[in-house]
Amino acid sequence: MLGVRRAVLCVAALAIAPTAFAAPAAAETYVHGSPGLGDPFFPNAGNGGYDVRHYGLEIAYDPATRRLDGTTVITARATQNLDRFNLDLREFLAVSRVAVGDRRVADASYARDGQELVITPRPKLKDGQRFRVVVEYSGTAEPIVDPDESIEGFIPTDDGAYVVCEPQGSPGWYPANDNPQDKARFDIAVTVPAGLTALANGNLVSSQTRDGKTTWVWHHENPMAPYLATATLGPFDLTRSTLPDGTPSYVAVDPRFTNREVLQNIPAMHAFLESIYGPYPFDATGAIVDSAPHVGYALETQTKANYSRVPGQSTLVHELGHEWFGNSVTLSQWPDIWLHEGFAAWTEWIWAEHTGTRTAHQFFLDAYSRPATSSFWSVPPAALSTPVQLFSSPPYQRGAMTLQALREKIGDLAFFGLMRGWATRNRYGNVTTAEFIAAAEQQSGMELDAFFDVWLFQPLKPTTW
Repeated sequence: MLGVRRAVLCVAALAIAPTAFAAPAAAETYVHGSPGLGDPFFPNAGNGGYDVRHYGLEIAYDPATRRLDGTTVITARATQNLDRFNLDLREFLAVSRVAVGDRRVADASYARDGQELVITPRPKLKDGQRFRVVVEYSGTAEPIVDPDESIEGFIPTDDGAYVVCEPQGSPGWYPANDNPQDKARFDIAVTVPAGLTALANGNLVSSQTRDGKTTWVWHHENPMAPYLATATLGPFDLTRSTLPDGTPSYVAVDPRFTNREVLQNIPAMHAFLESIYGPYPFDATGAIVDSAPHVGYALETQTKANYSRVPGQSTLVHELGHEWFGNSVTLSQWPDIWLHEGFAAWTEWIWAEHTGTRTAHQFFLDAYSRPATSSFWSVPPAALSTPVQLFSSPPYQRGAMTLQALREKIGDLAFFGLMRGWATRNRYGNVTTAEFIAAAEQQSGMELDAFFDVWLFQPLKPTTW
């Protein structure tokens, strides 16, 4: 019996030996999040390795000194094992503290590399982990100069600031994952000298004055691309109301402007656009009319567009149209800007048609009357070659012409079904030109490759389609 027992023990020992002396499991691999997302026009904008879910912005600004102090709390989810990740923040804003963690944040080391704020968290971040980033910073507000020499970002005015950030101005006033594909919810608190009003996205939560300063707190429940955030501030007449469908409306106008009648069209424009594009996608609406002549343009900041002067009806409805096309349904990459601007320009045309001023076909014919030798035709709206072309005429006008030509080719029933379906199916998402072409073909039951080729991709005046 003893001998047998020994044999069994020996066999058992041999059986477990490979487990007892197995090599240790391979260590998990951690990577640096990419410093950019490879957009053809702004390859270093945005960052890889995580997905932002929420921004909590607290800023204080004094127009007399142009000093900006900020604390941003970002809630995100890691999409890779990260031992390092980046945020976008312009170099003229000095960082004083960075902290990272999940339930509790701890100071993290960081470095600056141009616009890149390079953060090294400890402990490292695991794929799928939710975490928070706290960044404290300050500096003198400076506008960003775009490739076409326009200015954007946190732009000082004579009595406040005009804050418009398309396409790359957000890192001029808060740290961000500055790419339109990474949408998030926002809470924005702005502290200004008493007597000034600060407007931001969404709904007003509170306004409290203490020690000669007023803090305006805004909450926006719906997803938003970073470039659509605003914090425009100054002396404003703020009117709060509710649209017939229950949407809260905030209309702020610089007291220097007395000719405000055009803003009374906002409810009617909303009702018409909902009738053709579907339900309004956001939790608030309105307008911010500031005196910013050195800026010279309006921008569709989400839920309440910024206007550098009192707009005309066409500009007003253009920016409202962007709430559906641009803000809710957003491009994936910047060269597809016609999916924003062409749609908003066509919105101007269909509003004029709705009000009996002029038909969209008449607008089309006027634009088409340009001679074939015009440089207008040399820039295909879906084949831009440089960021200088982003806000040139072709993405707007030739983009709108593409939609009107499509309407006349496939008929109103299919066309308006396409526009409404495109807005509804892609709500809060990101899209491409190829996806729109596919949607148009599916809706119409027609093969439209040749049509879209001449209108969107060829540097020539279309003659047949």
